[in-house]
Amino acid sequence: MFKQSDLFILLAVTISFAVSGFLWFSGQTDEGLFTAVWVPSILCFGIYFKLMASQGRGR
Repeated sequence: MFKQSDLFILLAVTISFAVSGFLWFSGQTDEGLFTAVWVPSILCFGIYFKLMASQGRGR
């Protein structure tokens, strides 16, 4: 169902989310917000490359 690359993207998102939550609740709110911005960026990165791979297979 999931490819290895999909699992790596989800792992990166999970780690980023966990680090963001840790930083936020430990009082480093600016660093937590900065790290929280990574989550949608990593997801968009993964979606983009998944779309490029599927378009390349269709040709």
